Amino acid sequence: MLFRSQIITDPIIIPRDHHRVSRADISGNALRVLNRLHSCGHQAYLVGGGVRDLLLGHRPKDFDVATDATPEQVRAIFRNCRLIGRRFRLAHVIYGRDVIEVATFRGSHKSDQAGQHQTDNGMLMRDNVWGTLEEDAERRDFSVNALYYNIADFSIVDYAGGMRDLERGILRMLGDAETRYREDPVRMLRALRFAAKLDFDIDPEAEEPIPELAYLLDDVPAARLFEEVLKLFMGGYAEVVYELLRDYELFERLFSPTARVLEEAPESAENLLIHGLVNTDKRILYGKPVTPGFLFAVLLWEPVRQLAERNLAGGDDQAAAVQRASSAVLVEQVQRVSIPRRFSSMSREIWHLQHCFHTTKSKRPQRLASHPRFRAAYDFLQLRGVAGEVDPALVEWWREYYEASETVHAGAPKKKRRPRRRGRKPAVTGDNTP
Repeated sequence: MLFRSQIITDPIIIPRDHHRVSRADISGNALRVLNRLHSCGHQAYLVGGGVRDLLLGHRPKDFDVATDATPEQVRAIFRNCRLIGRRFRLAHVIYGRDVIEVATFRGSHKSDQAGQHQTDNGMLMRDNVWGTLEEDAERRDFSVNALYYNIADFSIVDYAGGMRDLERGILRMLGDAETRYREDPVRMLRALRFAAKLDFDIDPEAEEPIPELAYLLDDVPAARLFEEVLKLFMGGYAEVVYELLRDYELFERLFSPTARVLEEAPESAENLLIHGLVNTDKRILYGKPVTPGFLFAVLLWEPVRQLAERNLAGGDDQAAAVQRASSAVLVEQVQRVSIPRRFSSMSREIWHLQHCFHTTKSKRPQRLASHPRFRAAYDFLQLRGVAGEVDPALVEWWREYYEASETVHAGAPKKKRRPRRRGRKPAVTGDNTP
């Protein structure tokens, strides 16, 4: 149960001229949803990370809406709406690639209510009980995520002291932390992610139970953990997240093959991993693309490398050693965090191509450079060079080869495309008569 003493019963209303949230900074589609719900007689609030980030001067990645309208009512209002989820029923209002998530106010947590189901460990398996705005605020995880922007008068509604915690830089759990983590163990990952993203301190009452409750992540579906891993490591703060996961003993619950080798030789095993995460953060900072396939190649490389070395000692050739090692590590890994085949295949290819870089004679470099995964494998080789795994001279050779080949391709004239003929060719006759 939640401790009511941690929720402000009478909300603090912060008028428009006393906060920094502006409609100019809210996506047009989110405003359309808010205004349409309001015009149809429903309460409509921007809530969660969108409000939090705007108040901090950050640019939100997405905008979520909370309302008293049920999912079915939302679908009746928006033709471009679809309902998703059994565990938490939500409405998605779709504008092309932009999806505005609309959630109905959640009711107070009483596990015997219809629509709510819990396991023996306390995990909520279903939670579709609707309530009031105040009850919805109680159900939020952290106080800084329980701030509501009211489209009716553009005020901020604060039931949980979120504005005060934003100013203090504190991540405070609403309610009893252990109970909330048991309801949804992913909240432990969210706590570390927000702490890294916002550079906030985790309130002692919220951080204390995390190491002893880490085992609860074992009950979270592997597919859901895949999505959480992407949020953790592809937000631009992967290095900090990694350190927090290690400190709070959650990393081993996500990446057990890597955690084992880190325990045996933490400094040498971490070298490439840390460089890879730093590189990922830099790419995101500069707006460069990052793919999950490369990220998982970095996170799982050390167990693959060590197992491949044992396979080599057992008589495998280089290609077979890496192939068998990558299969074994991935089979174990997907038991905890599922990896879609399109990403695991990329990781496999990056690992497999590493031994090909050691051949720099004949036409082998040209064939390797034509491989679809060459650039990703080449970037990975550079990481290995920085980590001290391969001879710097080899990395330099491939750098010069790559830059030379890029120059050649850039200077080559583009082939002119022949115009396509339309229609049927005229019949050819011997006397040229029509």
